[in-house]
Amino acid sequence: MNPGSGRRPGYRSAAAVFAVGMAGTTLPTPLYGLYQEQIGFSELMVTVVFAVYAIAVITVLLVVGNYSDEAGRRPVLVCAMALSAASAGCFLLESGLPQLLVGRLLSGCAAGLLSGAATAAVIELAGPGQRPQAGFAATAANMGGLGCGPLLSGLLAQYTPWPLTLPFWVHLGLVTAAAGITWILPETVAEPKKWPRPRPQGITVPPEVKGVFRPASLAAFAGFALLGLFTAVAPSFASRTLGVHNLAVSGAVVFSVFLASTVGQSLTQRIGARRALPAGCGILVVGLLLVAASLIAKSLVLLVLGALCGGSGQGLAFRAALTLIGGAAPARHRGGTISAFFVVAYAGISVPVVGVGALATWLGLRPAGLIFTGCVMLLAAGAGTYAARRPPQ
Repeated sequence: MNPGSGRRPGYRSAAAVFAVGMAGTTLPTPLYGLYQEQIGFSELMVTVVFAVYAIAVITVLLVVGNYSDEAGRRPVLVCAMALSAASAGCFLLESGLPQLLVGRLLSGCAAGLLSGAATAAVIELAGPGQRPQAGFAATAANMGGLGCGPLLSGLLAQYTPWPLTLPFWVHLGLVTAAAGITWILPETVAEPKKWPRPRPQGITVPPEVKGVFRPASLAAFAGFALLGLFTAVAPSFASRTLGVHNLAVSGAVVFSVFLASTVGQSLTQRIGARRALPAGCGILVVGLLLVAASLIAKSLVLLVLGALCGGSGQGLAFRAALTLIGGAAPARHRGGTISAFFVVAYAGISVPVVGVGALATWLGLRPAGLIFTGCVMLLAAGAGTYAARRPPQ
């Protein structure tokens, strides 16, 4: 049976599973301030907790990023759902910093498995003529899921009596439903092996993909650095610099950057991936300028505008990059190639953000944010210029 047709779940169902899994990875974002009050740790430690997640993602991508190419997409997705549930359990049983670190570690492992396997599954479950829609569904599920996590937890934390538990109980329910859907998804890998031995690939891509990979990964690094800023320290910026203490508002600000990313992704096909890559980088630079202006003027409006503009640029460039890489990669190496792409992207979401946390302990949040935005602006401008002068083939 064609995987994109019939009564069995298709690419939309796989995208829903992807979104649920990614939502769990950003669920704690608006809650870090509450954990700081309850446990007592510095702003640097907030970024370290976030970095533990990103390091786990990168490690999993490097060690077993290509595992679903051999074991099959479905078993890897089931394992990711189990890790996501275990992460929620750690937060529910939280009694100190160690549980937070373990919870983020497990969440990162789940995201690492999902990034390559779920993206490939969504694309491969598309029927004839559905490949463009499936490509958008995969990237929208990734960014949309990441955005829905802080929105959900911010609302529940602000307006219910159980701010540190109810978000994770709700997520456990969603993960259970997603695991059920995963169980009945068609397998898209021909003749999958049962528990094959992992073959760590490192950051290697097939020769035919390298010309596309360079500009695409540079753009992804810059775009994910912006996402890292919003998911790790934007709530702290909002409360300490802008005087916004409503957790629902903080969650909505983070949600806005991912919503804009999804909108940007929807425009990529109209513009064309080769033109969307440098265009997205240019819009990202404008968004970063607005974020910097919000910190100087202490303006929530400018911060939201920066999130919307920067997120749309990130989404435009991100989907263009993933489309170009997914199209260039041979089928037998697609999962591994996509995982290598996400290694670079998640390096962007972690390394600069830890630098912000370190600078914040020395200079304060506002100067650290300004230095961060300046550095990422230069990187995004360089990536856009590179992609414009050497269009990916």
